Order: sequence, then C-alpha cells, then structure tokens
Amino acid sequence: MMGLVSSAKSRRRTIVCTIAGFFAIAAACAPLPAPKPQTPPAPQAAVPATAKHPLIGEEPGFLRLSNMPRDRVPVRVGVLLPLSNGSAATRALARGMMNAAQLALFDTRDPDILLMPGDEGSTPQEAATAARALIAQGAEVIVGPLFASSVTTVAPLTRDRGIPLITFSTDRTVAANGVYLLSYQPETEVDRVISYAASHGHTKFAALIPRTGYGNHIAEAFRREAAADKLQVTAVERFDPGASDLSGPVHAVATTGADAILVAQGGAPLRNIAALLRGNTGSGLQPKLLGTGLWADRSLTTEPVLAGSWFAAPPPSSEDAFAAKYRAAFGGNPPQLAPLAYDAISLIATLAPGTPYRRFTAQQLTDPNGFQGVSGIFRFNPDGTTDRGLAILAIQTDEMRMVDPAPHTFQAQGS
Repeated sequence: MMGLVSSAKSRRRTIVCTIAGFFAIAAACAPLPAPKPQTPPAPQAAVPATAKHPLIGEEPGFLRLSNMPRDRVPVRVGVLLPLSNGSAATRALARGMMNAAQLALFDTRDPDILLMPGDEGSTPQEAATAARALIAQGAEVIVGPLFASSVTTVAPLTRDRGIPLITFSTDRTVAANGVYLLSYQPETEVDRVISYAASHGHTKFAALIPRTGYGNHIAEAFRREAAADKLQVTAVERFDPGASDLSGPVHAVATTGADAILVAQGGAPLRNIAALLRGNTGSGLQPKLLGTGLWADRSLTTEPVLAGSWFAAPPPSSEDAFAAKYRAAFGGNPPQLAPLAYDAISLIATLAPGTPYRRFTAQQLTDPNGFQGVSGIFRFNPDGTTDRGLAILAIQTDEMRMVDPAPHTFQAQGS
C-alpha cells in the first residue's frame, strides 16, 4: 500500500530525529545517535514556472546574523504560527509548536539555518501581513500557517516568489502548486484501516460519520477506499455529535448486515455509539468496529464494548522519545501538533546543503522515497498532500496493542 523511504539506488534523505537536549535545560539528557552525513541534493530548477518574481539571490533587507560571514547565504526559514490568536488554547499550541521548531534547530547543529518567526494572528489578513514581512526578510521557505483560511491568503504571495509553503492545515483543498500539507490527514487513516480490514476478510462496510467538516473528509475517503477495494457499502449514516440520542443512525447502520463499521468519532459519543451498536445487531452478528486517529485515547481501553476494535494511527511509542526531550527542554508536555513543527525544520535541515534558492524545489520536496519523522515515515505527493506510514492498533483491556506495524519504507514489498 505504501512506497519507499530509501533504497540502494536512491539518496537517503532522513530527517534527523536525534532530539538531543535543548540548550542547558536539557544538557543532562542522553543524546540519541548522531545522524549520518547527508549528500547535498543536486541543483534543480530554481523556482516553479508560476513564480512571477522568483527569489534567485540576495536582496537588500534580507535578514542575517551579524556574526555570519558575508560569503555564506543563510537558510532563512519563516515560521508562521498564530502566536497572538484570540484563543488562549490556540496561542498555547502555537508556542508549543515554536518550541518544537527551536528544538529541531538545535538538534540540526547547522549554524546557517535562521528561524524567522511570523505571527499568523487571528485573521487571514494578519497572516498575509506577516507572510509579506517574512518574504521581505528573505524567507526561502515558510513553515505554516496553521489554519486553511490563512493558507488561502498566504499562498498567492509565496507562489509569486516561488517560495514553498509547508503548512499544518488538514484541508486538502488548499494544497498543490507549492503548498504542502505536513499534517495528520484523516483520509490517510481511513485508507489504512479500511484496507487492512478488507485484507482480513471483511467485505461489507458501513460508516457512522459526524455531520462536520472533518466528517465530510472522512465520508469522501471512506467511499473512495471502498470503491478502490471493491467493497460493498451497506450504509453511510451522518449524525450530530452533540445529539443526546444517537439510536436512530446507529440502528440504521447496525441492521444492514455490515461486518465492519467505521465510527469516525472519539470521546463520549464513541462510547455511546459502541454500546448502542453492540445492542442493535438484530442478527446477532458483531461487526468489527473501525476507527480513526481520534481513537488514540488510552482511556478507551477501559471500555469492554470496544475490545478488539481496530484503528489507524502512529505507533504509540513513536513520539515518546520526542516528548521526553521536549519535557526536559521546556518543562511540560508537547502539544499534539508539536512533532509536525519539529519535522518541518528537520526536513528543511535535510535539504539545506543544496544550492541557495535551489534547494527546496518541488522535485526535492516530493522525493518518492519520503522522509523519516517523529511519527514515522511521510512523503509529499505532487498535489501537496501527504502519505504517512501508520500502524493498525487494536483496543484491548488496559492496552492499545499493535496488530500491524507501520511500514518503514514507501517501497512496495518485493521491489
């Protein structure tokens, strides 16, 4: 199902995940093994053909450190996050992601990489203003923004200069033409768990999907994957996740004879749905329950009605080392999206040895072999979306058990 991170015939581009200590705070932490030397990528076309004012060399006003030799061109990286957003939770997330970016910068030990923070703020207009400032400072690549509406306003500015935008939005409609989604995309989770269930004998599938924007992505992915695997879809029921009574849509799905049911919901609604499903299958058939990354909640292991259910997610241990280093550096747990910010800067460091203004081309970023990140392997597709290597986890009593490991390569087996 997946393709290749590296091969004997292809240059390995591995994101360094040493996660060594950050400044003096983490000096006591034992560093992980140092990365192998990287082969600088060969020069490619400088910018996309769509760039009207391509960034091809140093310009007046470009930011550089005072102690940097004049004959060296810094790798100027704009980091665009909602640091002053009106939501306290969003501000905390942005701070955590910026911390992770700084942690990655320290781990790269590359003195030529220069992080330039920009404030996405609370509106697309604020994000655009910050992006213009980063471009004026010479950003060769921009990491962020977080929200799809901000991406929509920022993307025309970066495309004008041929500057790639590595964003954290999960909305696939904003990708392509220089915009890459370094995010956990629900479509990937659906594809993985449906394909796995089909490979283990399930042929009749139904789905319970919330009536939300997230649910719309899930519904589309479910139908697409079912068609690709030639599966019978017995029902797709949408529901209001805040409704007090979900017995109607649950009964409609449970009585269709499906032997596998996708429930794209987490938390209390999932517990309610699972209990209703177990009591609504008129034939006595107990279908396999399937989930998305919303199920990556250890409290679900106390729910007997979910025992044996499958869902797709990064392996539970994949981010443990990162979390420990983050805590040592900053004294608290990293927010959920912090590994993405770390991976973004580490990816940039991997490609940084290339020729200035020619190192972050579409060809380099969409290497089909992919990259190794905190949460496993990933790669950018030409359309800007992301493939990820996910594991299949089974909910058991008091544990999440991995029943199918995440792939370590994007190369097909036997190739």
